[in-house]
Amino acid sequence: MPQLTPFEPHACDCDLGECRTNVLPLMNEMSRIANATSDLSETLQILLDVLKSHMNVVRAMISLFEPGSGDIFIHKSFGLTEEEEAKGLYFLGEGVTGRVVETGQPIVAPKISEEPAFLNRTGSRTGELDRKVSFICVPITRGKRVLGTISAERLYDNARLLRLDVEVLSMLATLTAQSAELYLIENVEKVALENENRRLRSALKARFKPSNIIGSSKPMQEVYQLIDRVTRTKTTVLILGESGVGKELVASAIHFNSPLSKGPFVKFNCAALPESVIESELFGHEKGSFTGAVGARKGRFEEANGGTVFLDEVGELSLPVQAKLLRVLQERSFERVGGNMPIRVNLRVLAATNRDLAEMVDKGTFREDLYYRLNVFPITIPPLRDRCNDIVALADHFVARFSDELGMEVKRISTSAINMLLSYHWPGNVRELENVIERAIILSDDGVIHGDNLPPSLQMPVLSEVECKGDLETRLNAVEYEMIIEALKVQKGNMTEAAKMLGLTRRILGLRMGKYKLNHKDFH
Repeated sequence: MPQLTPFEPHACDCDLGECRTNVLPLMNEMSRIANATSDLSETLQILLDVLKSHMNVVRAMISLFEPGSGDIFIHKSFGLTEEEEAKGLYFLGEGVTGRVVETGQPIVAPKISEEPAFLNRTGSRTGELDRKVSFICVPITRGKRVLGTISAERLYDNARLLRLDVEVLSMLATLTAQSAELYLIENVEKVALENENRRLRSALKARFKPSNIIGSSKPMQEVYQLIDRVTRTKTTVLILGESGVGKELVASAIHFNSPLSKGPFVKFNCAALPESVIESELFGHEKGSFTGAVGARKGRFEEANGGTVFLDEVGELSLPVQAKLLRVLQERSFERVGGNMPIRVNLRVLAATNRDLAEMVDKGTFREDLYYRLNVFPITIPPLRDRCNDIVALADHFVARFSDELGMEVKRISTSAINMLLSYHWPGNVRELENVIERAIILSDDGVIHGDNLPPSLQMPVLSEVECKGDLETRLNAVEYEMIIEALKVQKGNMTEAAKMLGLTRRILGLRMGKYKLNHKDFH
């Protein structure tokens, strides 16, 4: 790794193509503020302004070191998104940043692409230009203690200017050290909690992006478009669909990609508790409002203030609770059980049900006015039997997930097992498929899921739709069918490569796939 060599600054370095004397007034101002206040945020803002406006830096990060957890995390930056900033977490000795904190010595990478220790943990450097930038990382020290680092990236065409900017960054780090030390002393516990919160939010956002909901079938593409539209608003959403289709996953995707994503996401299953306690769970209660109410308690709506509340199986609510829910939707206020003070909340309501609410309205078991309040923006999730093109992709996803969770290496699903999955009607939808794959992985003993690893309910003929004549032709068709499926599976739907594997032309393979009603897109 390149090490800094001693450098004696010149009286004037404007002959390098850039003049560094123009940063002196700002550094003087930064020194004045750092000595006059312990406000780290104000000090760092001037630091970032110096880097951005006067040193042509394209990306900069101030990282702090929390000794209790051993975490080094990005506290403030520019040129990074919130999600990228949250990923910038390192441990002592890890990557360039971790090594600077560990050694207390600055490190320079003249070209990021040629530095093996550079991890790109934030994932922000993806373009060709990013590979050419230089990376400077200097420690923020107080005495012998390393408090964090200042990192900067920019294009350099002059080695002397690069070394000069290391000196400038080191001076900026010295001016920052006092504020950083006070911040860490006063906020050590808060720093650890904020760091964990930042990391969890990043993971949740990545997990619940609509693009991460498995499935590329046309019905699901329509669902994605609706999710994308409604996430930009705070509109009430009614999510409809059979049990097991993934209504909670859709609700999570809406919340974590919405303007309220920084607020809480509170889930409540309206069918999980007896009617006698649901009102207290939703709206809270005051001390002494009923036997056992030894203290005041917030309900789910109060907990969700500033975020989103998700009411699953909303069709199971009793008429009295429906009336109270209607008031929340209309006025965004309610009273706790046993209380008389209105509590106002700012939140979004997402509701889900597998029941026909319109039919319940006709029967008088669901309030008509509440139905219309909930049904502002309905999203219907199709059952798995109507999105058969997604079955293989979903099955592969569950194989990868459970292989990792169970510590069992299962590489693929056999052709016969795929045929069984595609032929089944899936009354339990995606949840049933998930359970089937988990069971099959446990039963597999050779790294492959075979047909006999699947439940008895899936053990059925797989060529029922293939028109055959006579026993010999039936068997030949079955062999041909399974060979085509296997080739498409191995080649991930690439018809040209699958045809080569089978010794056929692409045209002949297409004709035989048409015979069995196969679509190469199902195997991507």
